[in-house]
Amino acid sequence: MPEQPEVSRRDFVSSAVRGAGLLAAGTVLGGVAVRAGAQTVWQIDPFKCIQCSQCATACVLTPSAVKCLNVFPMCGYCKLCTGYFQADPNALNEGAENQLCPTGALLRKRIEDQYYEYQVDPALCIGCAKCVKGCTAFGNGSLFLQIDQNRCVKCNRCSIAAVCPAQAISRVPAEKPYILVDRTRSG
Repeated sequence: MPEQPEVSRRDFVSSAVRGAGLLAAGTVLGGVAVRAGAQTVWQIDPFKCIQCSQCATACVLTPSAVKCLNVFPMCGYCKLCTGYFQADPNALNEGAENQLCPTGALLRKRIEDQYYEYQVDPALCIGCAKCVKGCTAFGNGSLFLQIDQNRCVKCNRCSIAAVCPAQAISRVPAEKPYILVDRTRSG
């Protein structure tokens, strides 16, 4: 058996102090990282979003944690909403074949003659942004995408943010986890 080299008391104490210092530094840095992660969450800036549909496929969850929201005070309650129907003026009618949403997540309810309310069923919404694109292009932009913080798994590196061509996804304060569209910021 090979002989073990003798370790002096000084070498032992020096190694122990170095090890304890590294352990303490790791604990402090780990605690800072955990606190920083808990203080922010990933969210989509609706003013930067280009409705590329990456949110539907790039999320680690199936279906995506990204959901469409509707700001009702901004909504025009249009009979022929371009977020609900395809925006082809020559053929636009109320037929089911003209609906944009591939999953039927945008629900239409008649309020009174010529006025309809559009609600999003989050269980069916996949975050494809087809309705948002139609609403933004021809409507008032009351439909927009947000990451549902109750569904999000809080990744350290959001897989959607990594592929977002508009860099519309960033960390926001956890106490204000949603970036809402309103009349003052939509124009």
